[in-house]
Amino acid sequence: MEKPSEHIPTLAELATEFLLNVSQEDKEKTRVELYKFVRWLGSGRKPTELNPTDMASYGERITPSEAKSVKSLLIYIKKRKFTTISLASHVRPKKVSPKKTVALGQNSQGETILTKEGHTRLEAELASLKDQRSGIIQEIQEAAADKDFRENAPLAVARERKGYLEGRIQKLEATLKLAKVMGEGQGISKVKMGDTVTLYNLSSSTKLNYVLVDPREADPTRGNLSVTSPLGKSLLDKEMGQTVEVSAPAGVFSYRIEDIQRN
Repeated sequence: MEKPSEHIPTLAELATEFLLNVSQEDKEKTRVELYKFVRWLGSGRKPTELNPTDMASYGERITPSEAKSVKSLLIYIKKRKFTTISLASHVRPKKVSPKKTVALGQNSQGETILTKEGHTRLEAELASLKDQRSGIIQEIQEAAADKDFRENAPLAVARERKGYLEGRIQKLEATLKLAKVMGEGQGISKVKMGDTVTLYNLSSSTKLNYVLVDPREADPTRGNLSVTSPLGKSLLDKEMGQTVEVSAPAGVFSYRIEDIQRN
């Protein structure tokens, strides 16, 4: 039992403390994921109030990649001895089968739906990766010239990079082959993927702007909201003026749809 005089930090305070130890390269992405986690649970919650049920519930709302930062924070909290429960083990995001993953970004004709910005970004990435091919092939040739293959680390690294490169190129080519860019000639009576939606937060009296995108384009730091996220799913097929609600342990968040723009 904790001593009465001992200060027990809140979840928000521990997240801020944890971020100080995160590399600059990963800090922004980690901050975004932890912000969503803390906001969902309630920033004022104490680590002693967290329970496996809350962790399991949150895990069902996120992808495996999104769970990485949350699990790291929970492991950090346990190491600091603010809880004796291995909470990280209860964050189990649902694994989506490859078939289902493709379906999430497709319409009824099997076409992948992307925003104009997302399509351009994927095309640019594909072109860049193809440009890197010759350089990696040259690295492999130079590394292979060393006849001592027993400890030829450069050769192993170059081959690994080429394997990743080719895999990513194939994935991008497959996505762009089926891609359909959201058009401007569609009606905007209801929210669809690719729309820019202006929301009014009824609790904080603030406005938010999101573009509803395929999960592969999701990036909260740029305002790209996945259609598979709790808020994204609640917005689909809603009309201007309607109010949507997203439940979380910290309470129910209500948003009114102020505007719908087709990109």
